[in-house]
Amino acid sequence: MTIAFQLAVFALIAISFLLVIGVPVVLASPGGRVSNKNVVFSGASLWIGLVFPVGILNSSIS
Repeated sequence: MTIAFQLAVFALIAISFLLVIGVPVVLASPGGRVSNKNVVFSGASLWIGLVFPVGILNSSIS
């Protein structure tokens, strides 16, 4: 169970890092918002989808 928690936290940190760097770059590029809107929303959805499993795993480990 600890390995699953560590992998979930690592995935959350990795996705967070990619979103912090990628979203401003995508939105600042000319025409970036229109062409890459689905990528930004998919990344945000993935991040939200990882927050809940990390919380559940954290409560089961503690």
